[in-house]
Amino acid sequence: MQLIQRETMLALGTMVAGVAHEINNPVSFIHGNLEYLHQYSHDLLKLLATYASVYPNPDIKIVKALANSDLSFIQSDLPKLLNSMQVGTTRIGEIVELLSNFSRLNEADYKKADIHQGIDSTLVILQHRLKGSSSNSKPISVIKEYGNIPKIFCNPRSLNQVFLNLINNAIDALIKKKPL
Repeated sequence: MQLIQRETMLALGTMVAGVAHEINNPVSFIHGNLEYLHQYSHDLLKLLATYASVYPNPDIKIVKALANSDLSFIQSDLPKLLNSMQVGTTRIGEIVELLSNFSRLNEADYKKADIHQGIDSTLVILQHRLKGSSSNSKPISVIKEYGNIPKIFCNPRSLNQVFLNLINNAIDALIKKKPL
Protein backbone atom coordinates (compact mmCIF):
# COMPACT_ATOMS: atom_id res chain seq x y z
CA MET A 1 0.00 0.00 0.00
CA GLN A 2 2.83 2.39 0.84
CA LEU A 3 4.49 1.69 -2.48
CA ILE A 4 1.23 2.35 -4.33
CA GLN A 5 0.72 5.53 -2.29
CA ARG A 6 4.25 6.71 -3.07
CA GLU A 7 3.86 6.00 -6.81
CA THR A 8 0.49 7.76 -6.83
CA MET A 9 1.98 10.83 -5.15
CA LEU A 10 4.94 10.80 -7.51
CA ALA A 11 2.56 10.69 -10.50
CA LEU A 12 0.42 13.46 -8.98
CA GLY A 13 3.51 15.57 -8.32
CA THR A 14 4.72 15.04 -11.88
CA MET A 15 1.31 16.01 -13.27
CA VAL A 16 1.04 19.12 -11.07
CA ALA A 17 4.55 20.23 -12.03
CA GLY A 18 3.75 19.73 -15.73
CA VAL A 19 0.49 21.65 -15.50
CA ALA A 20 2.20 24.44 -13.57
CA HIS A 21 4.89 24.67 -16.25
CA GLU A 22 2.33 24.71 -19.08
CA ILE A 23 0.34 27.48 -17.37
CA ASN A 24 3.44 29.50 -16.50
CA ASN A 25 4.72 29.88 -20.08
CA PRO A 26 1.73 31.69 -21.63
CA VAL A 27 0.99 33.66 -18.48
CA SER A 28 4.60 34.86 -18.33
CA PHE A 29 4.34 35.94 -21.97
CA ILE A 30 1.14 37.89 -21.28
CA HIS A 31 2.49 39.37 -18.05
CA GLY A 32 5.73 40.46 -19.75
CA ASN A 33 3.86 42.22 -22.55
CA LEU A 34 1.34 44.06 -20.35
CA GLU A 35 3.84 46.83 -19.63
CA TYR A 36 4.29 47.43 -23.37
CA LEU A 37 0.53 47.37 -23.90
CA HIS A 38 0.11 49.87 -21.10
CA GLN A 39 2.70 52.19 -22.66
CA TYR A 40 1.28 51.81 -26.19
CA SER A 41 -2.27 52.55 -25.07
CA HIS A 42 -1.07 55.55 -23.06
CA ASP A 43 0.76 56.85 -26.15
CA LEU A 44 -2.29 56.35 -28.39
CA LEU A 45 -4.62 58.12 -25.94
CA LYS A 46 -2.10 60.96 -25.65
CA LEU A 47 -1.93 61.16 -29.45
CA LEU A 48 -5.75 61.41 -29.65
CA ALA A 49 -5.71 64.19 -27.06
CA THR A 50 -3.05 66.03 -29.08
CA TYR A 51 -5.16 65.73 -32.25
CA ALA A 52 -8.19 67.05 -30.35
CA SER A 53 -6.24 70.09 -29.12
CA VAL A 54 -4.75 70.87 -32.57
CA TYR A 55 -8.01 70.26 -34.44
CA PRO A 56 -10.77 71.46 -32.07
CA ASN A 57 -13.44 71.35 -34.83
CA PRO A 58 -13.16 67.89 -36.40
CA ASP A 59 -14.98 66.63 -39.48
CA ILE A 60 -18.47 65.14 -38.92
CA LYS A 61 -17.09 61.60 -39.59
CA ILE A 62 -14.66 61.99 -36.70
CA VAL A 63 -17.39 63.42 -34.44
CA LYS A 64 -19.59 60.38 -35.19
CA ALA A 65 -16.70 57.96 -34.69
CA LEU A 66 -15.88 59.57 -31.32
CA ALA A 67 -19.53 59.36 -30.27
CA ASN A 68 -19.70 55.67 -31.26
CA SER A 69 -16.45 54.79 -29.51
CA ASP A 70 -17.24 56.38 -26.11
CA LEU A 71 -13.67 57.64 -25.95
CA SER A 72 -14.04 59.22 -22.52
CA PHE A 73 -15.03 55.86 -21.02
CA ILE A 74 -12.14 54.12 -22.79
CA GLN A 75 -9.71 56.74 -21.49
CA SER A 76 -10.82 56.13 -17.89
CA ASP A 77 -11.37 52.37 -18.11
CA LEU A 78 -8.36 51.21 -20.14
CA PRO A 79 -5.77 51.86 -17.39
CA LYS A 80 -8.02 50.08 -14.87
CA LEU A 81 -8.41 47.15 -17.26
CA LEU A 82 -4.66 46.87 -17.76
CA ASN A 83 -4.03 47.06 -14.01
CA SER A 84 -6.60 44.29 -13.43
CA MET A 85 -4.84 42.15 -16.02
CA GLN A 86 -1.51 42.82 -14.28
CA VAL A 87 -2.97 41.76 -10.92
CA GLY A 88 -4.52 38.67 -12.51
CA THR A 89 -1.33 37.48 -14.17
CA THR A 90 0.62 38.14 -10.98
CA ARG A 91 -1.89 36.03 -9.04
CA ILE A 92 -1.69 33.21 -11.60
CA GLY A 93 2.10 33.32 -11.28
CA GLU A 94 1.81 32.99 -7.50
CA ILE A 95 -0.55 30.02 -7.85
CA VAL A 96 1.80 28.34 -10.33
CA GLU A 97 4.69 28.84 -7.90
CA LEU A 98 2.65 27.31 -5.07
CA LEU A 99 1.74 24.35 -7.29
CA SER A 100 5.41 23.88 -8.13
CA ASN A 101 6.28 24.06 -4.43
CA PHE A 102 3.61 21.47 -3.69
CA SER A 103 4.98 19.01 -6.21
CA ARG A 104 8.64 19.58 -5.20
CA LEU A 105 9.95 17.34 -7.97
CA ASN A 106 13.41 18.88 -8.13
CA GLU A 107 14.22 18.45 -4.47
CA ALA A 108 16.08 15.81 -2.52
CA ASP A 109 14.06 13.32 -0.51
CA TYR A 110 15.05 14.84 2.83
CA LYS A 111 15.97 18.45 3.36
CA LYS A 112 15.04 21.49 5.43
CA ALA A 113 11.59 22.74 4.46
CA ASP A 114 9.30 25.62 5.37
CA ILE A 115 6.10 24.26 6.92
CA HIS A 116 4.21 27.48 6.16
CA GLN A 117 5.01 27.15 2.47
CA GLY A 118 3.78 23.55 2.49
CA ILE A 119 0.49 24.53 4.14
CA ASP A 120 -0.01 27.47 1.77
CA SER A 121 0.59 25.38 -1.34
CA THR A 122 -1.76 22.68 -0.02
CA LEU A 123 -4.47 25.29 0.58
CA VAL A 124 -4.12 26.42 -3.03
CA ILE A 125 -4.59 22.82 -4.20
CA LEU A 126 -7.75 22.53 -2.06
CA GLN A 127 -9.09 26.04 -2.74
CA HIS A 128 -11.96 24.68 -4.85
CA ARG A 129 -13.19 22.64 -1.89
CA LEU A 130 -12.86 25.54 0.54
CA LYS A 131 -15.09 27.70 -1.64
CA GLY A 132 -18.02 25.34 -1.06
CA SER A 133 -18.20 23.61 -4.41
CA SER A 134 -20.88 21.09 -3.44
CA SER A 135 -24.49 22.24 -3.40
CA ASN A 136 -25.02 21.67 0.32
CA SER A 137 -21.78 23.20 1.56
CA LYS A 138 -20.91 26.73 2.52
CA PRO A 139 -17.51 28.35 1.97
CA ILE A 140 -14.95 27.46 4.60
CA SER A 141 -12.75 30.23 5.98
CA VAL A 142 -9.16 29.41 6.82
CA ILE A 143 -7.48 31.72 9.30
CA LYS A 144 -3.73 31.46 9.06
CA GLU A 145 -2.01 32.51 12.25
CA TYR A 146 1.42 31.05 11.73
CA GLY A 147 3.92 31.16 14.50
CA ASN A 148 7.62 31.60 14.02
CA ILE A 149 8.61 28.04 13.10
CA PRO A 150 12.09 27.34 11.74
CA LYS A 151 12.58 25.08 8.74
CA ILE A 152 12.51 21.41 9.65
CA PHE A 153 14.45 18.47 8.23
CA CYS A 154 11.90 16.27 6.43
CA ASN A 155 10.68 14.94 3.11
CA PRO A 156 8.72 17.99 1.81
CA ARG A 157 6.67 15.94 -0.65
CA SER A 158 5.55 13.55 2.11
CA LEU A 159 4.86 16.45 4.47
CA ASN A 160 2.69 18.11 1.82
CA GLN A 161 0.79 14.83 1.45
CA VAL A 162 0.15 14.84 5.21
CA PHE A 163 -1.14 18.42 5.02
CA LEU A 164 -3.30 17.50 2.03
CA ASN A 165 -4.86 14.54 3.85
CA LEU A 166 -5.41 16.45 7.11
CA ILE A 167 -7.00 19.48 5.47
CA ASN A 168 -9.03 17.34 3.09
CA ASN A 169 -10.36 15.29 6.03
CA ALA A 170 -11.16 18.46 7.96
CA ILE A 171 -13.10 19.82 4.98
CA ASP A 172 -15.01 16.53 4.70
CA ALA A 173 -15.87 16.69 8.41
CA LEU A 174 -17.06 20.30 8.16
CA ILE A 175 -19.20 19.54 5.12
CA LYS A 176 -20.81 16.52 6.84
CA LYS A 177 -21.43 18.44 10.06
CA LYS A 178 -25.01 19.63 10.26
CA PRO A 179 -25.66 23.17 11.57
CA LEU A 180 -27.15 23.37 15.06
